[in-house]
Amino acid sequence: MVRNVHRSPVMADVARVAGVSHQTVSRVLNDHPNVRQETRERVLAAIEGLGYRRNSTARALVTRQTNTLGVVAFDTTLYGPASTLYSIERAAREAGYFVSIVSLRELTRDDLSEALDHLARQQVDGLVVIVPQSAVAVALAEMPQPVPVVTVEGDADVGLPVVNVDQRKGGVLVTEHLLRLGHRTVWHVSGPPDWLESQGRIEGWRETLTAAGAPIPDLLYGDWSPRSGYRCGQLLAGVPDLTAVFVANDQMALGVMRALDEARIRVPDDVSVVGFDDIPESEFFTPPLTTVSQDFSEVGRKAIELLLDALADEESPCGRSAQPPDGLLAGAGGVALTEAAPPARIVVQPHLVVRRSSGPPRTT
Repeated sequence: MVRNVHRSPVMADVARVAGVSHQTVSRVLNDHPNVRQETRERVLAAIEGLGYRRNSTARALVTRQTNTLGVVAFDTTLYGPASTLYSIERAAREAGYFVSIVSLRELTRDDLSEALDHLARQQVDGLVVIVPQSAVAVALAEMPQPVPVVTVEGDADVGLPVVNVDQRKGGVLVTEHLLRLGHRTVWHVSGPPDWLESQGRIEGWRETLTAAGAPIPDLLYGDWSPRSGYRCGQLLAGVPDLTAVFVANDQMALGVMRALDEARIRVPDDVSVVGFDDIPESEFFTPPLTTVSQDFSEVGRKAIELLLDALADEESPCGRSAQPPDGLLAGAGGVALTEAAPPARIVVQPHLVVRRSSGPPRTT
């Protein structure tokens, strides 16, 4: 008995229907310029009519490209890292790339190395690594990088391309806002001290207080969770003359506000509270939370743009692989003409979203 087995069309079927050679179909698929427009249209019509889908595995063997980008993320239970990861994945898909993700609960050097090895075995074309901690950024820069790498929220000083939000500017925006309202000083509940985002927000807060000649209170540290914010809020409730608090993320701000409420301290009548991140729930806090908004979509788009630029440079005969050692371009007689450009850095600006949790201090 003969069975009628349905199979997917292959390149030979396209060639037969279009009346061209296998090589001509390949040239059309790879957008080769040496194909007449009439022939190209005939091949494309055959592809559409047959429903042909090119074999990505076979293509990878020929071009050494998988059309897949690797992403390493950390603690995606947090709003910021989760939003960053989503924006990167969406931007990659819009650019026509598949995405392979490794999400780590702990970002140690060994975990990072294992994640990079895993993605290398998948033969990804390039990598985006979300680097929230300074020590990890340094470790990444010291590791072998067989494919182009772009970091997000990383440290520009480690020598890798980076896209980040101006965290320092966010700290400035919050502190200036509260000082303009008439507060004598601003307390700060920071995130973990080893996080680059925490460091930037602290820097902006401290610089703004210093420039205004305002007292600089002792820092309180949380771990990004509402519970840690609650514990910091209990300490703040006992601070004499407390009128304003800048909290390094909205989840901790929620905990701070709960602790103040239990201590019968009203927000914003007695104490103004400002958060960071503008999570979707922040406008439904009681009262709605003043906070700093980060454009995670722009971060994702810029990270993928940087990576695709790096991939294009890799493929160019004048790209990175063609440069002499030490990043120098040699002229006649081996004289250095110019140095390689420093790694690209793109900074996305945050903006302040003013709601009802901040106001002028109460007059006595």
